[in-house]
Amino acid sequence: MLHIGCHLSCSNGYLAMGKQACTLGADTFQFFTRNPRGGSVKPFDAADAEALNLFRKEHHFAPILAHAPYTLNAASGDSSVREFAMRTMREDLERLDYLDDVMLNFHPGSHVKQGAEAGIRLIVQMLDEVYTPDIRTPVLLETMAGKGSEVGRNFEELRAIMEKAKAGDRLGVCLDTCHVFDAGYDIVNRLDDVLEEFDRIIGLDRLRMVHLNDSKNVLGSRKDRHEKIGQGSIGLEAMTRLINHPVLRGLPFELETPNELNGYAQEIALLRGLWKE
Repeated sequence: MLHIGCHLSCSNGYLAMGKQACTLGADTFQFFTRNPRGGSVKPFDAADAEALNLFRKEHHFAPILAHAPYTLNAASGDSSVREFAMRTMREDLERLDYLDDVMLNFHPGSHVKQGAEAGIRLIVQMLDEVYTPDIRTPVLLETMAGKGSEVGRNFEELRAIMEKAKAGDRLGVCLDTCHVFDAGYDIVNRLDDVLEEFDRIIGLDRLRMVHLNDSKNVLGSRKDRHEKIGQGSIGLEAMTRLINHPVLRGLPFELETPNELNGYAQEIALLRGLWKE
């Protein structure tokens, strides 16, 4: 079975997202843990979290994905920004402990002229401070497109974080198809080679989730602009190969395409029709 979902708003609560996912034909979904462009967060409702746990069991959901806000930048040279990142991730992980089978994904950060090595060191410091052994929620580093001073623009930078962090083998990766394509990994013509490179550098056992997005840009553009499935430079044929690839087909796929809910429903139906049993 193809495990596929999309990004939903958590403004109406956890259970509401689960029900909405079902109406869209999804068996997973992604949501922001808080305001993605700020830091505000709604009061936590443990009963709502448990209601979602029960609903997901009844409807046989795949793992779901919580996405940290874009404002979380552990690689910043500004200590107040780093403190916000630590506090935010700590609070989010405490809340997510009430949800079953959920992973927390975050953008590693931007080093802002400090250099990638310094950025990696600061990201590791945050993870060592926050991601303690008692936390059960897996934390995923997202592959990035490489715009500006982003850390995570290649597999080597993600590996460096994992190797240096105390959490080490507890950390995983969320592969964003638009990001890796924009970063220069040719998943259209050389998908097997890209996955082999990922396995050699990071290890395919660390790949836990896929953001399934087409790209408005050409290969290696480093711009990070998502497009609807089949309408960008990656294209529908390549997307079909991605969801059916033996290495990827068992993973949950989350759509982050520029869509309203009806558009997500159409893409989910389209991709389910292209999945080979």
